This record gives sequence, structure tokens and C-alpha cells, in this order.
Amino acid sequence: MDSRIQKEIRLNQTYLSLLAVLVGVVAGFGAIVFRYMIAVIHNITFLGKFSFLYDANVHTPLSPWGAYMIFIPVIGAVVVAFIVKNFAPEAKGHGVPEVMDAIYYNDGKIRPIVSIVKSIASSVSIGTGGAVGREGPIVQIGSSFGSTVGQLFHLAPQQTITLVACGAAGGISATFNTPLGGILFAIELMLPEFSARTFIPVAISTAVATFISTIFLGSSPAFIVPPYTLKSPVEFVFYAGLGVFIGVSAVIFIELLYKLEDLFESLKGNYYTRHMLGMLFVGVLGYLFMRRFHHYYILGVGYSTVSDILLNTLMNPAFLLTLALSKILVTSITLGSGGSGGIFSPSLFLGATIGGMYGALINHMIPNLAASPAAYAIVGMAGMVASGTGATVTAVVMIFEMTRDYHVILPIIITAAIADGIRRGICPDSIYTRKLARRSHFIPDVFQMNILMIKRIKEVMNTKIIAVTESESVANLITDYAQTDVMSFVVTDRYKDKVKGIVTIKYALGIKDKNTPVSNIMKRDFVCTKEDEMVFTVLTKMTLKNSPGAVVTKTGKCEHVSDIVGMLPKERIVTVLAERLKLFY
Repeated sequence: MDSRIQKEIRLNQTYLSLLAVLVGVVAGFGAIVFRYMIAVIHNITFLGKFSFLYDANVHTPLSPWGAYMIFIPVIGAVVVAFIVKNFAPEAKGHGVPEVMDAIYYNDGKIRPIVSIVKSIASSVSIGTGGAVGREGPIVQIGSSFGSTVGQLFHLAPQQTITLVACGAAGGISATFNTPLGGILFAIELMLPEFSARTFIPVAISTAVATFISTIFLGSSPAFIVPPYTLKSPVEFVFYAGLGVFIGVSAVIFIELLYKLEDLFESLKGNYYTRHMLGMLFVGVLGYLFMRRFHHYYILGVGYSTVSDILLNTLMNPAFLLTLALSKILVTSITLGSGGSGGIFSPSLFLGATIGGMYGALINHMIPNLAASPAAYAIVGMAGMVASGTGATVTAVVMIFEMTRDYHVILPIIITAAIADGIRRGICPDSIYTRKLARRSHFIPDVFQMNILMIKRIKEVMNTKIIAVTESESVANLITDYAQTDVMSFVVTDRYKDKVKGIVTIKYALGIKDKNTPVSNIMKRDFVCTKEDEMVFTVLTKMTLKNSPGAVVTKTGKCEHVSDIVGMLPKERIVTVLAERLKLFY
């Protein structure tokens, strides 16, 4: 048996939930420390002072460095490149794809150092003006700790992955004060299987992380918005149109990001020179915005710009379009050249600017029939997050939690669903899965329950039982039974009474010497199970014992052939699974 499997530990729900509390505590404090790290770096580099005070929803004062502020992002690029290149290359980029890759292709294993490197690299990248967000880094930080805990306790992959999802959900909820959104983020993007055994730890971790965050950061919503009022049912048509517009914009964002990543990779030089070049361009564009419009606008997470739009103080359609195009460009350059940070905040920025522009135009063309541009900005934020990440339900709930305005929920649902549908129709990959698809690592595109969970053994087992004696040859086994529909057989003593093992036709056909007695090829340490057990549970036991099938009895004991009521070979499970897939196509 595989020594790795032998060492796996499977905790009961109580102990796993206690570990989820620990992960939630670290995710909560991690989000707080991460924000303070960004604040310190931002204040030192842009303002020349040491301070933990930094409100991302308020515009940064003009830097005393004047035109030299152009080089702040370049200095940050040097630090980021050094840290990432020498300590954790997987900390480069927006983080979430790396976590998804670890879940689906590495049993949830993430190197412990990633959380440290990611927090430093991303805080430097964001603090020095990189046009990226906080959520990707905190997801990777929380997930890395969850993975470390799972590896420390030698947990089975399923439980390690659950703790990874706990870290991701806790980090998201603590960063944005969105507990429901955090849970849904884990369900839609992190968990290969959704059930009580995965949901409970994730919910606990999220609640703990959010509670800790609110103690230090307060419980106010992320954005303050004016009251929303639907002026006319015709507006739903406008919101549907916004969904189309946002979906196309998301495709542009995804395509530009990865084309610029390829472009920078093709340039001569190394990681340092490429990232410095990219951030020099970001610094120049940020400076030009400051000189012309008196704010940096497109640098950093951009929440101050979003707040202006949501408060209806920034409503010029031409300027909003300029902001949107510039943000797409600088975010793509920041990440494409090798920066470290998330795409959630840029998505909020793009959704707000595009939605605000769309709303302003609607108000100009059809006065008194549409809500304020701010309402369309809120809806646009949800649409861009949904279409860009593919997590539509998460986007709807998170934007509601970030604004706390329930009246806008229906327009959000309409726009988010249409935007995601448009993006999927044009570009099947989300901004997360595109990165993995380029490595030929594909992530399931549907969310579905484990369909084996709802089947019991007695519903799928073969009731036709054929017993062969252990002295019988493989040749006789093949000759006598290969034409039947039975795929596995019970091996007994010469009296055909006591059960000695099981054998499958598939394995027998692979034996070269057909005169070999069945006793030499039978599986003695097989699985014996009751008929009312779940298929999923029995399949797990088969995997652990490396058993080709299970013998089914009324009592769960397999001493005599007369006890057996059925057989369940692994091949039968595959057949049942294929039959049940019709529920999903």
C-alpha cells in the first residue's frame, strides 16, 4: 500500500472545525496585518512619513516628491522581483489561480513560505502604486496557512483542501467585511465538493475571521452609497444592456491581461528589468493623472475613485471611460510585468467606472426615467466581478454586503447573470481559469453536488453472485465466466463455503500464465460492507485498501458465501456515475 495513504489522518467534524477556528483566527489577523503593511509602505513611499493610518476610500494627498513619484512604482518593482524570484515564484500574479491549482492538482498542498512572501510582495506592490487589489493576496495568505495546518497534521487531501478553502473564505470576508460572500467564494471557486463536512468548517472559519476583522477595522460597509430607487420597470432593460456591455468589457480585460503577460515575457532582459519597465509606465501614467486631474485615481486599489462615483461626485462619461481604459491598462501591465496583487479591486473599479458612465449616458438620453449613475455603478461592480471571475453568486452577495442596499439586489442579479453569460459565450475561461488553462490545468466549469453521496450500495450493487474455488485456474475462470455480465467473483475454499477473497475478470485477463491458480491473484484484504452504506463511503474504503471491489452483506461480515447479497466492483461505480451524469447535461 502507498505509504502516503497509510499516514493520512482523517479527523472527525469536531476536530476539523477546531482547526478551522485556528485558520479563521490567522486569516482575520492576516487581513489586518496585511492592510497595515500596505498603509506603512504607502505612507513612507508616497508621503515620506511613517504611519499606520491609511483610508483607501480617500484620495492620497499629492506626494512631496513631485515628478520623482514616477519612480516609486519602479522601486517597488525591484523589491517585489527580488522577493518573488528568490523565495516563492508562485507569489507572482493575482494569487487565486495558484490556490485553485494546488486544490485540483496538488492535493491542496501550498508551501508555507508562500504566505509570508505573498504578504510582503503584495503589500509592496500595492503600497507603491501597483494597480492591483488586496483580495488575491489575502486569499493566498489564508489558504497557505490552511494548507500548512493540513500538512502539519498529515490530514487527508479532502480535509487539507477544506482548510485551504477556510483560509480563502476567511481572508476574503475579513478583508471586505463580507462573511456570506466569503463563504460563497469558497464554494464557487475553491471546494471540489460541497457538503456539510466542508461547509461547516468554512462557515466557522469565515465567522471567526470576520469577527476579528470587525474588532480592529469596524463593521461599516466597504462603501457608503445613496439610497436606491427604481424609477421605472423600463430600467430592467437598461440593466440588461449594462450586462452585455460589462460582459464584453470583461473579455477585453482578460485578453489584454494575458496578452501583455506574453508581451513582457517576450522582451529581452530579465524579471527585474521587465517589471521595472512596466511599473515605470504605471508611474508615468499615475503622475499624468495627478498633474491633469489632481488625483492619482488609477494607482493602488482605487477605492477612493469608486467612492467618488458611488457618491455621484464623479459623473462625467468621458472621464469615466478614460478611467476605465486606463485602469484596464495599468492593471494588466502591473500583473503582466510580474507584479503581485489581486484582480477583485480592479474589477470593482472597472465595474464602477463603466457602470457609472453607462448610467450617466442613460440619464442624459432619457432624463427622469433612470436611477442615478451611482446605481448603475453599483450594479456594474457586481457584473464585472461576476463575469471576470466566473463567481456570479459570490459577486451578487458580496456587492450587496459591501453596500448594504437591498433595493439594488434585483438589478445586480440581472446584470451579473447576463454579464457572466456574455463573457462565457465569447471567452470560456475566467480571469482565474485562463492562467491554469495555459498550463493545461483545467478546472471544472460546473458546480455540482457529489452524486455518489446520494446512492446506497443496495441501489447499485450486482446481485448475481458467482463463487469460484481458490484452486481453480485463471484459464477456467476466463473460459467459464468472461462472457457473463459479472465483473468480480467471490473466491472460496474447496467446499464453496468460506470466503477467501475476490477476483476480477479485468485483472485475470492480464495474467500471462493462465494456469495460475486463482488463489495467487485474488485480493485477500478486500472491502466488506453493509448494503445500506453510501457508495462514496465504500469507494473511499476501496481506495485505502487498494481493493478492486466490495462484497456486500446484511451484517457487514463476509465469513460465508451465504452471507453475501451482492458485489460492487469499481467498474460498476464508474457505470453508475456515467448514468447519473445525465443530471448535468
